[in-house]
Formats: sequence, C-alpha cells, structure tokens
Amino acid sequence: MKTLRSHDLEAMDPRVRVQFATSLPGVKPVCLVGTRNAAGIGNLAPFSSVVHLGSNPALLGMVTRPDVVERHTLANILESGCWTLNHLHPGIVEAAHQCSARYPADVSEFDATGLTEHREPDFAAPFVAESRFRIGLELAALIDIPSNGTKLIIGRVMIVQVEESRLHADGSIHLEGLDVVASTALDTYFGITPLVRLPYAKASA
Repeated sequence: MKTLRSHDLEAMDPRVRVQFATSLPGVKPVCLVGTRNAAGIGNLAPFSSVVHLGSNPALLGMVTRPDVVERHTLANILESGCWTLNHLHPGIVEAAHQCSARYPADVSEFDATGLTEHREPDFAAPFVAESRFRIGLELAALIDIPSNGTKLIIGRVMIVQVEESRLHADGSIHLEGLDVVASTALDTYFGITPLVRLPYAKASA
C-alpha cells in the first residue's frame, strides 16, 4: 500500500492535487445547485459537497470554494436567500457536467445546456424540470472556514419534490429507483446499487 504524506500532496501538480483531494471522501452525492441573480438570470452549478446537518429542522450544508474569483452561486444565494438542489440521473449527467464551465453571469446555464427551468410560486430559485428529486432551501447560516477560505452554506429545507412512488412510508427515499447519480473527483459519475439494509443497531446486553 502506498503511503502519501502532506508534503507529497503539496509537491503535486496543482491539477493532480485537486483531482486527488476531491477523490479522498470517496463517492458522494452530486446535485445541480439552482440560483437566480438580481437580474433574473438563472444559474446552475454542480456541487458534490452536500451533507446532511440535522433533521429538526431539516438542514443541509454545502461547501463553496474560496471566492478569489467570481462565484455566481454564492453571490446569488446571498442576494436571494435561497437555492435548489437537483439530483442527477443518467439522462442529464452530460448537461449537468457542462454546467461546471465558466459561463459569464449574464448567461444562463439552463439556456447553455438545454435544461429546463421549473418554478414554484413564492420561491425565487429555479429548479431543474428534468430532475426527479428536487429540494428548495432557505439560507440559515454562512460559516467561514479560515483554514482554506471556503464557506459552509447551511440551508433549511423548505420544499421537497420527489416521485411519490419512490417515497416510502418509513421516510426513506428509493434513490436507486430514481437512478440517482453519485460522483468522485471532478469528472467521474456513478450509478448506485443498494448492498444491504440493516436494522437499527443496539449494543448487546
């Protein structure tokens, strides 16, 4: 087994280091984050840093990169106070990946990739109509991470849209039935297959 230490990571070519570091957590959920700017232009960006933070209230977090360059997603969230998470399925992976390109702020990724806006009344951020599992969030907190200049964006779940047949009575969501996609690194996508579902674990008497 190869051992790499921090000085080995620091010596890597920057592009190699990014690819390596983003692979370290393993397979992660990947969503298109939908926002709208003050001019009314929709924006989409793929994020694979989404994490569950609590169930009462239901909170989700995601990490945005350092704002050393213009970050449309973060700027739009701060302006509007809301955003959407749109889970991917194989039919929209290529369009979703194209949303990672650096389009100018006056160009909508919806228009650039052929994805369709879905709007909900009284919610400013756009959803992706082609997504089968969509979440609308309201900004709850923004936490600076001084170690590397990133920010943790925390949102309260306000809207969930999912095919009714994929929502189980116990609250679990049939992700594999939705063909939900996962990712690793910056460019690799996976389908998911369930391995086993185990009962609630209890310590032995």
